[in-house]
Amino acid sequence: MIFGAAMALAAATAVSANDAQVYVVNIQDGATVSSPVTVIFGLSGKGVAPAGVEQEGTGHHHILLNRVPFGEGPEDADMIEIGIPSDENHLHFGGGQTQTTLDLPAGEHTLQLLLGDHNHVPHDPIVVSEVITFTVE
Repeated sequence: MIFGAAMALAAATAVSANDAQVYVVNIQDGATVSSPVTVIFGLSGKGVAPAGVEQEGTGHHHILLNRVPFGEGPEDADMIEIGIPSDENHLHFGGGQTQTTLDLPAGEHTLQLLLGDHNHVPHDPIVVSEVITFTVE
């Protein structure tokens, strides 16, 4: 697990409130849902601001989809140093969105929210949700 090494690299990231939390509002772990899947992002202890807007105490949402939990992936240390990638497993909501609708195929999926600063870099301390696993019918 590289989480300890990743945390050591976090010095350059935005400072987060110690009590900040990000969570999925409308899908419970173990749920069965239909596609398209609406995901509502919850956030407490911080505010939402679009990417590129540097405002203290804010960030924007990213979904980590169908990948290992944050802190266990080989690219996670790089994310803390240079930013969250943008691909099919790392979805950006830099417009300040607080929800999205995903067209997902039938089967089991995992989802984790990660808050990023104005440059798509995770905060310090990292604001990440629990991983939820759900099934699309």
